[in-house]
Amino acid sequence: MSKTRRYDQYCPVCHALDLVGERWSLVIVRELLKGPKRYTDLIDGMPGVGTNILAARLRDLEAGGIVQKRKLPPPAASTVYELTDYGRELEEPLYALARWGARSLPPPAANEDFYPDWGLNAFAALLDPEAARGVAETYVVRVADDVYTVRLADSKVHVEAEAADHADLDFATDQETFVAMASGSLDPRAALAEGRVTVQKGKPAGLARFFSVFNFEHRAQVAV
Repeated sequence: MSKTRRYDQYCPVCHALDLVGERWSLVIVRELLKGPKRYTDLIDGMPGVGTNILAARLRDLEAGGIVQKRKLPPPAASTVYELTDYGRELEEPLYALARWGARSLPPPAANEDFYPDWGLNAFAALLDPEAARGVAETYVVRVADDVYTVRLADSKVHVEAEAADHADLDFATDQETFVAMASGSLDPRAALAEGRVTVQKGKPAGLARFFSVFNFEHRAQVAV
């Protein structure tokens, strides 16, 4: 790889940080977990990254066998970046890091929005496979201006950035309330009573069941 090694230890943690420890590297992985992206798509999804930095990080990730380029067939005929099989193995470590960070992440400020397409990663990161066991339901989740359909079956989740026509539960809330319910600091029943969330379809009891499956509170309890 072109960059200078920062560690002089034979250690898998040091080696992993050599591969993805530079600023923006894991954010690129986060974006590519949603699927292949053009260079311009990555720029749009990563506000604040410089084009020279993005180009350098992509080169490093390619050299490390984490990212690869692919030319789309006509009529698109554009180049996209995508994760290799090795790169896709970062999914659970990245989600584990997200859950760890979420435990000390404050509520969003008035001038802060969730990053674009946040839900395409967030629900997989929040999923508690044990709580989801035996649950097969479809949810429409509306957070501020973002709308996602979350399909759950056999402890696996599939997310689409649109509203399904049919759902077991369809609810709407704001960003701060969603984070509070996912963290366990706000009981969904209290949020309903206070008018901070509205159930547009389905039974209100389904809201508590949703956040018993999609949350990071249980990870915090295990870690204590």
